[in-house]
Amino acid sequence: MLMLSDPLQRWDRLFESTGGPTAAMDAYRLGDVVTLRFDLPGIEFDSIDLQIERGELRLSARRQSTLPEGATYLIHERSDTTVTRRVMLGDVLDVDHVDAEFVDGVLTLRIPLHESAKPRRVNVRHVVDVAREPDALSVHSA
Repeated sequence: MLMLSDPLQRWDRLFESTGGPTAAMDAYRLGDVVTLRFDLPGIEFDSIDLQIERGELRLSARRQSTLPEGATYLIHERSDTTVTRRVMLGDVLDVDHVDAEFVDGVLTLRIPLHESAKPRRVNVRHVVDVAREPDALSVHSA
């Protein structure tokens, strides 16, 4: 799963460094759900491409500058760009049940833990060593 000390995070940074601007991200766990939040200012909803394959999340979104018809730029610093991000999710998250929403330039993903990754109580049987405690075989009736 996502952790600050996770060696996979270094791979995430390696992927990012090869392709241009990246989306800033926060990630946290609350109960049985991991939430990822990506800043995508100036991005149109229709340009967001989000894919998960083999435990890797790939985000790509395009920002296009717009200019009214007949206008000419005096200053043009907001160029067209594609923002990307890759994140290794691991195998403890249930990627078949991702909830994603885009509100005010922030893409939020909520990914539940797999049932097999959730903590559970393990029952321990008490076994009596008959050789050491022969009275353990006696039957008591009520």
